[in-house]
Amino acid sequence: MAGMYQRLRQEMIVGGGDPSGPPDTSSKNTAAVSGLVILGLLAWLGFANPWTLLFVLGLLVSVFLHEVGHYATARWTGMKVTQFFMGFGPRLWSRTRGEVEWGVRALPLGAFVRIVGMNALDEVEAGDEDRAYRNKSFPRQFLVITAGSLMHFILALAIFTGVYATAGRYTESGRVGVTVAPATGSPAESAGLAVGDIITAIGNTPVTSRDELVAAITSRSPGDRVVVEWRRNDAPQSAEVQLTVNPSNANLAFLGIATNSLDYVEQSAGASVGWAVRDSLSTIGNSMKGVVTALNPLNSIRALQSPNENLETRPTTVVGASQIGGQLGESEGLKGVLILLASVNVFVGVFNLFPLLPFDGGHAAIATYERLRSRGGKRYRADVNKMIPVTTVVLGLLGFLLFVGLYLDITNPL
Repeated sequence: MAGMYQRLRQEMIVGGGDPSGPPDTSSKNTAAVSGLVILGLLAWLGFANPWTLLFVLGLLVSVFLHEVGHYATARWTGMKVTQFFMGFGPRLWSRTRGEVEWGVRALPLGAFVRIVGMNALDEVEAGDEDRAYRNKSFPRQFLVITAGSLMHFILALAIFTGVYATAGRYTESGRVGVTVAPATGSPAESAGLAVGDIITAIGNTPVTSRDELVAAITSRSPGDRVVVEWRRNDAPQSAEVQLTVNPSNANLAFLGIATNSLDYVEQSAGASVGWAVRDSLSTIGNSMKGVVTALNPLNSIRALQSPNENLETRPTTVVGASQIGGQLGESEGLKGVLILLASVNVFVGVFNLFPLLPFDGGHAAIATYERLRSRGGKRYRADVNKMIPVTTVVLGLLGFLLFVGLYLDITNPL
Protein backbone atom coordinates (compact mmCIF):
# COMPACT_ATOMS: atom_id res chain seq x y z
CA MET A 1 0.00 0.00 0.00
CA ALA A 2 2.84 2.36 0.87
CA GLY A 3 4.50 1.50 -2.44
CA MET A 4 1.30 2.32 -4.32
CA TYR A 5 1.07 5.67 -2.55
CA GLN A 6 4.68 6.49 -3.39
CA ARG A 7 4.12 5.67 -7.06
CA LEU A 8 0.95 7.75 -7.25
CA ARG A 9 2.72 10.64 -5.54
CA GLN A 10 5.52 10.50 -8.09
CA GLU A 11 3.14 10.16 -11.03
CA MET A 12 0.68 12.86 -10.00
CA ILE A 13 2.88 15.35 -8.12
CA VAL A 14 6.40 14.99 -9.45
CA GLY A 15 5.45 14.16 -13.02
CA GLY A 16 6.26 10.50 -13.56
CA GLY A 17 7.20 7.21 -12.04
CA ASP A 18 10.33 7.29 -9.92
CA PRO A 19 12.84 4.61 -11.02
CA SER A 20 14.65 4.90 -7.69
CA GLY A 21 11.46 4.48 -5.68
CA PRO A 22 9.62 1.31 -4.67
CA PRO A 23 9.25 -1.20 -7.50
CA ASP A 24 5.99 -1.84 -9.24
CA THR A 25 5.07 -5.21 -7.78
CA SER A 26 1.66 -5.54 -9.41
CA SER A 27 1.22 -9.13 -10.59
CA LYS A 28 0.28 -10.25 -14.06
CA ASN A 29 -3.02 -11.51 -12.66
CA THR A 30 -3.85 -8.09 -11.22
CA ALA A 31 -2.96 -6.44 -14.50
CA ALA A 32 -5.07 -8.93 -16.46
CA VAL A 33 -8.10 -8.48 -14.19
CA SER A 34 -7.81 -4.69 -14.31
CA GLY A 35 -7.53 -4.77 -18.09
CA LEU A 36 -10.57 -7.01 -18.41
CA VAL A 37 -12.59 -4.71 -16.12
CA ILE A 38 -11.73 -1.68 -18.26
CA LEU A 39 -12.58 -3.52 -21.49
CA GLY A 40 -15.79 -4.77 -19.90
CA LEU A 41 -16.83 -1.26 -18.92
CA LEU A 42 -16.18 0.02 -22.43
CA ALA A 43 -18.18 -2.86 -23.90
CA TRP A 44 -21.04 -2.14 -21.51
CA LEU A 45 -21.00 1.53 -22.48
CA GLY A 46 -21.15 0.60 -26.14
CA PHE A 47 -24.12 -1.67 -25.51
CA ALA A 48 -25.95 0.83 -23.27
CA ASN A 49 -25.42 3.88 -25.48
CA PRO A 50 -22.97 3.98 -28.41
CA TRP A 51 -22.92 7.79 -28.24
CA THR A 52 -21.70 7.64 -24.65
CA LEU A 53 -18.94 5.24 -25.68
CA LEU A 54 -17.97 7.56 -28.53
CA PHE A 55 -17.72 10.49 -26.11
CA VAL A 56 -15.59 8.47 -23.67
CA LEU A 57 -13.27 7.39 -26.48
CA GLY A 58 -13.02 11.04 -27.50
CA LEU A 59 -11.96 11.92 -23.96
CA LEU A 60 -9.29 9.19 -24.04
CA VAL A 61 -7.96 10.59 -27.31
CA SER A 62 -7.93 14.06 -25.75
CA VAL A 63 -5.92 12.81 -22.77
CA PHE A 64 -3.51 11.04 -25.09
CA LEU A 65 -3.01 14.19 -27.20
CA HIS A 66 -2.44 16.21 -24.02
CA GLU A 67 0.53 14.00 -23.21
CA VAL A 68 1.67 14.02 -26.83
CA GLY A 69 1.95 17.78 -26.43
CA HIS A 70 4.30 17.38 -23.45
CA TYR A 71 6.23 14.57 -25.12
CA ALA A 72 6.71 16.25 -28.49
CA THR A 73 7.79 19.62 -27.09
CA ALA A 74 10.11 17.96 -24.56
CA ARG A 75 11.86 16.01 -27.30
CA TRP A 76 11.95 19.07 -29.56
CA THR A 77 13.60 21.20 -26.85
CA GLY A 78 16.21 18.55 -26.07
CA MET A 79 14.79 17.11 -22.86
CA LYS A 80 14.97 13.42 -21.99
CA VAL A 81 11.65 11.58 -21.76
CA THR A 82 11.67 8.16 -20.10
CA GLN A 83 7.98 7.26 -19.69
CA PHE A 84 4.68 7.79 -21.49
CA PHE A 85 1.75 6.16 -19.68
CA MET A 86 -2.02 6.29 -20.00
CA GLY A 87 -3.49 6.00 -16.51
CA PHE A 88 -1.93 5.81 -13.06
CA GLY A 89 -1.22 3.05 -10.54
CA PRO A 90 -0.39 -0.60 -11.31
CA ARG A 91 1.10 -1.27 -14.73
CA LEU A 92 -1.17 -3.20 -17.10
CA TRP A 93 1.13 -3.24 -20.09
CA SER A 94 4.34 -1.56 -21.18
CA ARG A 95 7.01 -1.74 -23.84
CA THR A 96 10.32 0.10 -24.04
CA ARG A 97 11.26 1.66 -27.35
CA GLY A 98 14.61 3.39 -27.31
CA GLU A 99 14.83 5.25 -24.01
CA VAL A 100 11.06 5.64 -23.55
CA GLU A 101 8.76 3.20 -21.76
CA TRP A 102 5.27 3.28 -23.28
CA GLY A 103 2.38 1.71 -21.41
CA VAL A 104 -1.05 1.61 -19.80
CA ARG A 105 -1.84 1.63 -16.08
CA ALA A 106 -4.89 0.47 -14.16
CA LEU A 107 -6.44 3.72 -12.89
CA PRO A 108 -7.97 5.74 -15.76
CA LEU A 109 -7.57 9.06 -13.95
CA GLY A 110 -5.43 10.71 -16.61
CA ALA A 111 -1.97 10.08 -18.02
CA PHE A 112 1.61 11.21 -17.57
CA VAL A 113 4.89 11.73 -19.36
CA ARG A 114 8.03 11.53 -17.24
CA ILE A 115 10.64 14.12 -18.17
CA VAL A 116 14.01 13.84 -16.46
CA GLY A 117 14.78 16.55 -13.91
CA MET A 118 11.31 18.06 -13.52
CA ASN A 119 12.32 19.45 -10.11
CA ALA A 120 14.70 19.05 -7.19
CA LEU A 121 12.99 15.82 -6.07
CA ASP A 122 14.05 14.08 -9.26
CA GLU A 123 17.55 12.60 -9.24
CA VAL A 124 19.34 13.03 -12.54
CA GLU A 125 22.18 10.84 -13.73
CA ALA A 126 25.38 12.68 -14.57
CA GLY A 127 25.08 11.99 -18.28
CA ASP A 128 21.56 13.41 -18.43
CA GLU A 129 22.15 16.81 -16.82
CA ASP A 130 22.20 18.61 -20.17
CA ARG A 131 18.85 17.02 -21.08
CA ALA A 132 17.14 17.65 -17.74
CA TYR A 133 14.07 19.88 -17.66
CA ARG A 134 15.43 21.94 -14.77
CA ASN A 135 18.55 22.89 -16.74
CA LYS A 136 16.69 24.18 -19.78
CA SER A 137 15.82 27.83 -20.36
CA PHE A 138 12.60 29.27 -18.96
CA PRO A 139 10.92 29.64 -22.39
CA ARG A 140 11.55 25.95 -23.11
CA GLN A 141 10.27 24.89 -19.69
CA PHE A 142 7.17 27.01 -20.07
CA LEU A 143 6.47 25.66 -23.56
CA VAL A 144 6.75 22.05 -22.44
CA ILE A 145 4.58 22.53 -19.35
CA THR A 146 1.79 24.42 -21.13
CA ALA A 147 1.87 22.22 -24.26
CA GLY A 148 -0.72 19.85 -22.77
CA SER A 149 -3.34 22.57 -22.34
CA LEU A 150 -2.35 24.05 -25.70
CA MET A 151 -3.19 20.71 -27.30
CA HIS A 152 -6.65 20.82 -25.70
CA PHE A 153 -7.24 24.30 -27.14
CA ILE A 154 -6.00 23.28 -30.60
CA LEU A 155 -8.20 20.16 -30.54
CA ALA A 156 -11.25 22.19 -29.49
CA LEU A 157 -10.59 24.74 -32.24
CA ALA A 158 -10.27 21.94 -34.81
CA ILE A 159 -13.51 20.28 -33.63
CA PHE A 160 -15.48 23.55 -33.64
CA THR A 161 -14.20 24.37 -37.13
CA GLY A 162 -14.94 20.90 -38.48
CA VAL A 163 -18.49 20.79 -37.11
CA TYR A 164 -19.32 24.33 -38.26
CA ALA A 165 -17.98 23.64 -41.76
CA THR A 166 -19.81 20.33 -42.20
CA ALA A 167 -22.94 20.41 -40.02
CA GLY A 168 -23.31 24.12 -39.30
CA ARG A 169 -23.20 26.25 -36.17
CA TYR A 170 -26.03 26.19 -33.63
CA THR A 171 -27.32 29.75 -33.82
CA GLU A 172 -30.30 31.87 -34.85
CA SER A 173 -31.67 30.36 -38.02
CA GLY A 174 -34.17 33.06 -39.01
CA ARG A 175 -36.96 30.50 -38.72
CA VAL A 176 -39.31 30.31 -35.73
CA GLY A 177 -40.54 26.72 -35.53
CA VAL A 178 -43.34 25.30 -33.39
CA THR A 179 -41.76 22.59 -31.22
CA VAL A 180 -44.65 21.37 -29.05
CA ALA A 181 -48.35 20.91 -29.75
CA PRO A 182 -50.31 24.08 -28.84
CA ALA A 183 -51.82 24.29 -25.38
CA THR A 184 -55.33 22.88 -25.13
CA GLY A 185 -57.95 25.58 -25.66
CA SER A 186 -55.34 28.18 -26.63
CA PRO A 187 -55.57 30.65 -29.52
CA ALA A 188 -52.79 28.72 -31.28
CA GLU A 189 -54.85 25.53 -31.13
CA SER A 190 -57.92 27.28 -32.51
CA ALA A 191 -55.79 28.67 -35.37
CA GLY A 192 -54.72 25.13 -36.26
CA LEU A 193 -50.99 25.53 -35.61
CA ALA A 194 -49.02 22.27 -35.37
CA VAL A 195 -45.53 21.04 -34.56
CA GLY A 196 -43.17 21.86 -37.44
CA ASP A 197 -44.99 24.98 -38.60
CA ILE A 198 -42.78 28.04 -39.21
CA ILE A 199 -44.31 31.26 -37.86
CA THR A 200 -43.54 34.20 -40.13
CA ALA A 201 -45.57 37.11 -38.70
CA ILE A 202 -47.79 38.22 -35.83
CA GLY A 203 -50.24 41.01 -36.68
CA ASN A 204 -48.31 42.02 -39.82
CA THR A 205 -45.07 42.16 -37.80
CA PRO A 206 -42.48 39.79 -39.33
CA VAL A 207 -40.76 37.49 -36.83
CA THR A 208 -37.43 35.75 -37.49
CA SER A 209 -36.49 34.74 -33.93
CA ARG A 210 -38.18 33.48 -30.81
CA ASP A 211 -37.41 36.75 -29.03
CA GLU A 212 -39.17 38.71 -31.78
CA LEU A 213 -42.18 36.41 -31.50
CA VAL A 214 -42.37 36.87 -27.73
CA ALA A 215 -42.06 40.65 -28.12
CA ALA A 216 -44.81 40.69 -30.76
CA ILE A 217 -47.19 38.87 -28.40
CA THR A 218 -46.30 40.59 -25.11
CA SER A 219 -46.60 44.02 -26.73
CA ARG A 220 -50.30 43.34 -27.05
CA SER A 221 -53.00 42.90 -24.42
CA PRO A 222 -55.26 39.96 -23.57
CA GLY A 223 -58.36 40.15 -25.78
CA ASP A 224 -56.57 41.72 -28.76
CA ARG A 225 -57.22 40.12 -32.11
CA VAL A 226 -54.21 39.48 -34.36
CA VAL A 227 -53.48 37.64 -37.56
CA VAL A 228 -50.96 34.83 -37.19
CA GLU A 229 -49.06 33.90 -40.36
CA TRP A 230 -47.05 30.69 -40.81
CA ARG A 231 -45.74 28.26 -43.38
CA ARG A 232 -46.45 24.53 -43.43
CA ASN A 233 -44.49 22.47 -45.92
CA ASP A 234 -43.56 25.79 -47.59
CA ALA A 235 -47.22 26.67 -48.10
CA PRO A 236 -48.33 30.01 -46.53
CA GLN A 237 -51.22 29.92 -44.08
CA SER A 238 -52.83 32.43 -41.73
CA ALA A 239 -55.61 32.79 -39.19
CA GLU A 240 -57.02 35.54 -37.01
CA VAL A 241 -57.06 34.72 -33.28
CA GLN A 242 -58.00 36.45 -30.07
CA LEU A 243 -55.15 36.48 -27.56
CA THR A 244 -56.05 35.27 -24.07
CA VAL A 245 -54.65 35.85 -20.58
CA ASN A 246 -51.22 34.37 -19.88
CA PRO A 247 -51.62 31.74 -17.10
CA SER A 248 -48.42 32.88 -15.40
CA ASN A 249 -49.04 36.64 -15.65
CA ALA A 250 -52.53 38.12 -16.00
CA ASN A 251 -51.12 41.31 -17.53
CA LEU A 252 -49.62 39.53 -20.54
CA ALA A 253 -51.24 38.21 -23.69
CA PHE A 254 -51.07 34.49 -24.48
CA LEU A 255 -50.91 32.62 -27.79
CA GLY A 256 -50.20 29.13 -26.42
CA ILE A 257 -47.23 27.74 -28.35
CA ALA A 258 -43.65 26.69 -27.62
CA THR A 259 -41.14 27.69 -30.26
CA ASN A 260 -37.44 27.61 -31.08
CA SER A 261 -35.48 29.63 -33.61
CA LEU A 262 -32.06 28.07 -33.00
CA ASP A 263 -30.69 25.47 -35.40
CA TYR A 264 -27.48 24.34 -37.08
CA VAL A 265 -26.84 26.92 -39.79
CA GLU A 266 -24.40 26.13 -42.60
CA GLN A 267 -21.17 28.18 -42.52
CA SER A 268 -18.49 28.86 -45.10
CA ALA A 269 -14.93 27.66 -44.43
CA GLY A 270 -13.78 31.16 -43.47
CA ALA A 271 -16.80 31.81 -41.27
CA SER A 272 -16.32 28.41 -39.60
CA VAL A 273 -12.76 29.30 -38.57
CA GLY A 274 -13.85 32.74 -37.35
CA TRP A 275 -16.72 31.38 -35.28
CA ALA A 276 -14.50 28.59 -33.95
CA VAL A 277 -11.96 31.13 -32.68
CA ARG A 278 -14.66 33.31 -31.11
CA ASP A 279 -16.46 30.38 -29.50
CA SER A 280 -13.17 28.95 -28.20
CA LEU A 281 -12.26 32.27 -26.58
CA SER A 282 -15.76 32.59 -25.13
CA THR A 283 -15.56 29.06 -23.74
CA ILE A 284 -12.16 29.83 -22.21
CA GLY A 285 -13.69 32.80 -20.39
CA ASN A 286 -16.62 30.74 -19.15
CA SER A 287 -14.25 27.93 -18.14
CA MET A 288 -12.18 30.30 -16.00
CA LYS A 289 -15.32 31.12 -14.04
CA GLY A 290 -16.21 27.44 -14.01
CA VAL A 291 -12.85 26.44 -12.49
CA VAL A 292 -13.44 28.77 -9.54
CA THR A 293 -16.92 27.33 -9.13
CA ALA A 294 -15.70 23.73 -9.42
CA LEU A 295 -12.98 24.16 -6.78
CA ASN A 296 -15.33 25.73 -4.22
CA PRO A 297 -16.18 22.91 -1.77
CA LEU A 298 -19.22 24.84 -0.51
CA ASN A 299 -20.90 24.23 -3.86
CA SER A 300 -20.38 20.49 -3.40
CA ILE A 301 -21.86 20.59 0.09
CA ARG A 302 -24.91 22.51 -1.16
CA ALA A 303 -25.29 20.07 -4.05
CA LEU A 304 -25.38 17.14 -1.62
CA GLN A 305 -28.26 18.82 0.19
CA SER A 306 -30.16 19.88 -2.96
CA PRO A 307 -28.72 18.06 -6.01
CA ASN A 308 -30.87 19.74 -8.65
CA GLU A 309 -31.30 23.21 -7.16
CA ASN A 310 -28.42 24.81 -9.08
CA LEU A 311 -26.96 22.66 -11.86
CA GLU A 312 -24.45 25.39 -12.80
CA THR A 313 -22.57 25.02 -9.49
CA ARG A 314 -23.11 21.30 -8.99
CA PRO A 315 -19.89 19.26 -9.38
CA THR A 316 -19.83 16.60 -12.05
CA THR A 317 -17.37 14.04 -13.35
CA VAL A 318 -16.64 12.21 -16.56
CA VAL A 319 -19.66 10.04 -15.68
CA GLY A 320 -22.01 13.02 -15.78
CA ALA A 321 -20.36 14.47 -18.86
CA SER A 322 -20.66 11.10 -20.60
CA GLN A 323 -24.36 10.94 -19.71
CA ILE A 324 -24.85 14.34 -21.34
CA GLY A 325 -22.80 13.18 -24.33
CA GLY A 326 -25.09 10.18 -24.75
CA GLN A 327 -28.19 12.38 -24.55
CA LEU A 328 -26.80 14.84 -27.09
CA GLY A 329 -25.91 11.99 -29.41
CA GLU A 330 -29.47 10.68 -29.31
CA SER A 331 -31.00 14.12 -29.92
CA GLU A 332 -28.49 15.79 -32.24
CA GLY A 333 -26.21 13.04 -33.48
CA LEU A 334 -22.45 13.25 -33.96
CA LYS A 335 -22.32 17.04 -34.11
CA GLY A 336 -23.79 17.37 -30.62
CA VAL A 337 -21.28 14.92 -29.13
CA LEU A 338 -18.37 16.69 -30.84
CA ILE A 339 -19.41 20.16 -29.68
CA LEU A 340 -19.61 18.88 -26.09
CA LEU A 341 -16.21 17.22 -26.50
CA ALA A 342 -14.72 20.50 -27.75
CA SER A 343 -16.18 22.41 -24.79
CA VAL A 344 -14.86 19.82 -22.33
CA ASN A 345 -11.41 20.08 -23.91
CA VAL A 346 -11.39 23.83 -23.37
CA PHE A 347 -12.45 23.42 -19.73
CA VAL A 348 -9.81 20.76 -19.08
CA GLY A 349 -7.18 22.95 -20.73
CA VAL A 350 -8.07 25.87 -18.47
CA PHE A 351 -8.48 23.70 -15.37
CA ASN A 352 -5.06 22.15 -15.90
CA LEU A 353 -3.44 25.60 -15.82
CA PHE A 354 -4.54 26.21 -12.22
CA PRO A 355 -1.29 27.45 -10.58
CA LEU A 356 -0.85 24.70 -7.98
CA LEU A 357 0.61 21.21 -8.14
CA PRO A 358 -0.31 18.61 -9.34
CA PHE A 359 -1.68 20.67 -12.24
CA ASP A 360 0.59 21.70 -15.10
CA GLY A 361 -0.13 25.24 -14.02
CA GLY A 362 1.66 24.46 -10.76
CA HIS A 363 4.81 23.48 -12.65
CA ALA A 364 4.47 26.60 -14.80
CA ALA A 365 4.14 28.74 -11.66
CA ILE A 366 7.28 27.16 -10.19
CA ALA A 367 9.23 27.74 -13.41
CA THR A 368 8.06 31.37 -13.49
CA TYR A 369 8.98 31.89 -9.82
CA GLU A 370 12.43 30.40 -10.39
CA ARG A 371 12.98 32.68 -13.38
CA LEU A 372 11.99 35.78 -11.39
CA ARG A 373 14.27 34.80 -8.49
CA SER A 374 17.29 34.08 -10.71
CA ARG A 375 19.87 36.86 -10.77
CA GLY A 376 23.21 37.52 -12.44
CA GLY A 377 23.35 34.26 -14.35
CA LYS A 378 22.81 32.26 -11.15
CA ARG A 379 19.76 30.03 -11.42
CA TYR A 380 17.44 29.86 -8.42
CA ARG A 381 15.86 26.47 -7.68
CA ALA A 382 12.63 26.26 -5.72
CA ASP A 383 12.33 23.71 -2.93
CA VAL A 384 9.44 21.58 -4.20
CA ASN A 385 9.38 19.68 -0.89
CA LYS A 386 7.73 22.76 0.62
CA MET A 387 4.91 22.43 -1.89
CA ILE A 388 4.07 18.82 -1.09
CA PRO A 389 1.82 19.63 1.93
CA VAL A 390 -0.14 22.13 -0.20
CA THR A 391 -0.28 19.65 -3.05
CA THR A 392 -1.57 16.97 -0.70
CA VAL A 393 -4.38 19.33 0.35
CA VAL A 394 -5.19 20.03 -3.31
CA LEU A 395 -5.30 16.29 -4.02
CA GLY A 396 -7.57 15.82 -1.02
CA LEU A 397 -9.91 18.53 -2.33
CA LEU A 398 -9.91 16.94 -5.78
CA GLY A 399 -10.67 13.57 -4.19
CA PHE A 400 -13.60 15.10 -2.30
CA LEU A 401 -14.95 16.78 -5.44
CA LEU A 402 -14.54 13.53 -7.37
CA PHE A 403 -16.42 11.58 -4.70
CA VAL A 404 -19.28 14.09 -4.53
CA GLY A 405 -19.46 14.39 -8.30
CA LEU A 406 -19.57 10.62 -8.78
CA TYR A 407 -22.18 10.21 -6.07
CA LEU A 408 -24.43 12.86 -7.63
CA ASP A 409 -23.87 11.63 -11.20
CA ILE A 410 -24.93 8.12 -10.16
CA THR A 411 -27.78 8.92 -7.74
CA ASN A 412 -29.11 12.05 -9.48
CA PRO A 413 -28.12 11.90 -13.16
CA LEU A 414 -28.08 15.21 -15.02
